[in-house]
Amino acid sequence: MYVIGERINGMFRSVARAIRERNADAIADLARRQVEAGAHVLDLNTGPTGEDPAGIMTWLVSVVQDAVDVPLCIDSPRPAVVAAGLKACRRPAIINSTTGAREKLDALLPLAAEHGAGIIALTIDERGIPRNAEARAEIALAILAATMEAGIPPERLYLDPIVLPVNAAQAQCKEALAAIGAFRHLCDPPPHIIVGLSNVSQGAPNRSLINRTYLAMCLAVGLDTAILDPLDEELMAVLRAANMLLDKEIYAEGLLG
Repeated sequence: MYVIGERINGMFRSVARAIRERNADAIADLARRQVEAGAHVLDLNTGPTGEDPAGIMTWLVSVVQDAVDVPLCIDSPRPAVVAAGLKACRRPAIINSTTGAREKLDALLPLAAEHGAGIIALTIDERGIPRNAEARAEIALAILAATMEAGIPPERLYLDPIVLPVNAAQAQCKEALAAIGAFRHLCDPPPHIIVGLSNVSQGAPNRSLINRTYLAMCLAVGLDTAILDPLDEELMAVLRAANMLLDKEIYAEGLLG
């Protein structure tokens, strides 16, 4: 499974402080530790800064690229910040994220096409979050058509079924699982399927247990990418065990550490 490390995000207090102080060493250390723990891509989010977010994103990209050699995921709700991040990237990146709303697609698909970037697409549209898997699949199909019209092939599309917190929308956890299965049949080859894993445990106690249990369930129905915390050792152990049991990783005595 493709792991996108979530820790370089200005929503975390330590990262916000490093950004304010332009502490490149702290950001670089966090980048290296995530990659060493198993991240294939690093998500970069400036957080709720009001001070030149495009400039901060450019700085983050530069610092992280100097520290590690992995693709980056440019994470911002502002197209100008996404554009700045993509321009600074030395290799094709991933945009995080669009939705199925026409305004969002029109703003971000041209950027993905111009920079050869992948794009994460949340299966939400102007009507809001769908209540069942069928509605999610309907939006996903519309997103797939829009990306293909923009010249973006399915292998650069990452569909997100929308994982909601179990403490607020418990029934939606199984709807997201059903949507993952439905997304696998949209086309051949299918697009990638991604979740923001930590959303499922937001506001709940024992978050790591909830995250790692749900990750195994998602993998079993076809998930191939997740934004998660690679520094959670128990979570990464579950990922390795699930890959082994699903015959995606060769069994070895020392596989699970």
